[in-house]
Amino acid sequence: MSDERCCSSGGVLLAFLAGGLVGAGIALLYAPVSGREARERLGGMAGDFRKKAEEWTGDVKQKVDGFIEEERSVIKAAYDAGREAMAREKARFENPQ
Repeated sequence: MSDERCCSSGGVLLAFLAGGLVGAGIALLYAPVSGREARERLGGMAGDFRKKAEEWTGDVKQKVDGFIEEERSVIKAAYDAGREAMAREKARFENPQ
């Protein structure tokens, strides 16, 4: 029997990014440069990564906000339609012809 497991795309992405960062750090540590230069490179890479992460989270937040707003309008329309249908049925039973 095989045990099938599914990984979420967020987990895979996080593992990929973490592996990339660890690999880049190890490559810099083993590179033939001075310690000071290696620290400066690592600091620069960390700053670049932070900027990209902030941009990415901003994009994700905008997409999520847009999705939530869209879903909110769909739910409100369904709620209003349900109230109208209930009012019509109530009126039909109160005033039988």
